Amino acid sequence: MDIKKSAIAGTLESSDAQVTVEPGNGKIDFSLDSTVIHQFGNQIRAAVLETLKRLGVSNVKITVVDRGALDCTLKARVECAVFRANDQTDNLPWGGAIK
Repeated sequence: MDIKKSAIAGTLESSDAQVTVEPGNGKIDFSLDSTVIHQFGNQIRAAVLETLKRLGVSNVKITVVDRGALDCTLKARVECAVFRANDQTDNLPWGGAIK
């Protein structure tokens, strides 16, 4: 799946994350700002990259501003931002339905 335009999902509230996706330059350009980066930075990165892989996204600039979100929240925010970037609003395959 290609990223057609910039899109944002999530908030900067505690226990949430704000994910921004933009069209990329032929690769995944990942940026992370997190209040728990030293403890969970690798896990956050893995959750985001795994979600992008499941969605078939390999060309994106993605920025995650994390405020202690759980993995399920991170994955949902990435999914939402990617769908918004593609104007996909009907029949969304949320959660486990995404293959």
